[in-house]
Amino acid sequence: MKIYTKTGDAGQTSLANGHRVSKADAQIEAYGTADELNAYVGLLRAVHPNEQLQWIQNRLFDLGATLAAASLHLTDDDVQRLEFWIDEYQAHLTPLKDFILPSGDEATCRCHVCRTVTRRLERRMLDCPQKEHWKTELQFVNRLSDYFFVLARILTQNRGLSEEIWQKK
Repeated sequence: MKIYTKTGDAGQTSLANGHRVSKADAQIEAYGTADELNAYVGLLRAVHPNEQLQWIQNRLFDLGATLAAASLHLTDDDVQRLEFWIDEYQAHLTPLKDFILPSGDEATCRCHVCRTVTRRLERRMLDCPQKEHWKTELQFVNRLSDYFFVLARILTQNRGLSEEIWQKK
């Protein structure tokens, strides 16, 4: 089987349900951003391998399928798992009193890239008319951004690094 089909040469692509849409469609933008985020999570795993990130990558594939009009959906258990990990990490962190700069070593910076791409994914999902069917998926993405932020903070702490505080003008 060839990797190229030539069916998208005129700027159209097929959703999972077979419906043809523009490659610039908001739904395509949303699942393309989910795919991009998944690649960034893979880059994070290259410097910080862990089972949580592997689980997240699998859920991002599930999310991409949902956004591509498949019948697969994330669950409340998926959201709760992220909340559990966030709470677990936060129990070991001092509360923030200031904004911090996205900085640190390579792993923490990759966490911040994942966090910002996750927020873009959320905005792209909200651009789609289908958003009313994605309640759990939107909750998941919202928590995922928080997860990457807290993971960056815990990695900074565990590696003996200091968080850089935003210096206001």
